[in-house]
Amino acid sequence: MSTILVKNLKKYYENVKAVDGINLEAKNGEFVVLLGPSGCGKTTTLRCIAGLEIPSEGSIFFDEKEVTRLTPSDRNVGMVFQFYALYPHLRVRDNITFPLRAQRVPLPKIQKKLQEVVQIFQLENLLKRKARDLPPGDQQRVALARAVIREPNVLLLDEPLSALDEKFREEMRSGLGSLQKRIGITTIYVTHDQREAMALGDVIVVMKEGSIIQHGTPEELYEHPRTVFVGHFLGTPGMNFSNCSFYDHRLSIEGTNYSLPLQNEGLLSALQGYFGKELILGIRPEYVKITEKSDEDGYLTVKVLVIEPAGRFRLVDFMLGEKIFRTRIGWDLSIGTGQDIQVKFMEEKICIFDRKTEIALR
Repeated sequence: MSTILVKNLKKYYENVKAVDGINLEAKNGEFVVLLGPSGCGKTTTLRCIAGLEIPSEGSIFFDEKEVTRLTPSDRNVGMVFQFYALYPHLRVRDNITFPLRAQRVPLPKIQKKLQEVVQIFQLENLLKRKARDLPPGDQQRVALARAVIREPNVLLLDEPLSALDEKFREEMRSGLGSLQKRIGITTIYVTHDQREAMALGDVIVVMKEGSIIQHGTPEELYEHPRTVFVGHFLGTPGMNFSNCSFYDHRLSIEGTNYSLPLQNEGLLSALQGYFGKELILGIRPEYVKITEKSDEDGYLTVKVLVIEPAGRFRLVDFMLGEKIFRTRIGWDLSIGTGQDIQVKFMEEKICIFDRKTEIALR
């Protein structure tokens, strides 16, 4: 297994900057997810790491060895793509062992490795079936087994679950992370699905327009987004936002007569020097608390616009100034559309961003 180090990677296509000077590290055995919208450069980054694209500038290292100009075969990487790229006429056994047979690995060693990966991916009952006869989830497991059997230094996955229906995606997502830990292989995974990123990644790298916006653990990015973009992109639903200003230990919410009293020392410290300046308040839906009636300072009366069932919870929409906010409630709370309710923000969970730069103050 290898540690991957990417230094100042740039990839240009004529005048298009697909990747614009990123620095990235995936430690030995780590599961790193590249997350972002279409066109943000995550797949191009992966292809440069794989050796399928040559960078315009920058360097790539596996451990301490530079591999920037090496071919994919010389890098010893395993890749799995969105579409399975299996040989449909071959049986599962032959699809999995194809890389070893191409390298003329002795048959006893092939058989031993086949037994190992078949157990890992639970493919014992499928070995004699042809790839074209398998359902999509099983085909993707075969593709993963074929990538792993050659014992690559690095496993690179380019949206491997996006072609599956929701049922198969949930099954594969629940098993893929534990499989990666069991195998212990350094993995870089590309996706635009933040649920996959949150479920699988040891580290999430959020990309936008060819650059890395923020990286960290799922919890770090969810609780402490560095930018408005990250707060919006991570979460189902994403973070609520409203323009505001800071005056005398209170946040004045734009478009309302409401001002939120602040007592949290960390938040007040971050707002020093921003008196009267234009800011953005951000808060996750689950940190907006509802009560039907309260005389406490800090509660705000709003009208329910929409109530949407969402599994174990319901999502409640209400207007705050010119912005639609969302909160989550259980099924035990009796609330109806058009009803007046009172909401209060959990102060310790509030994020504040500079309105011009959209970068967090803390």
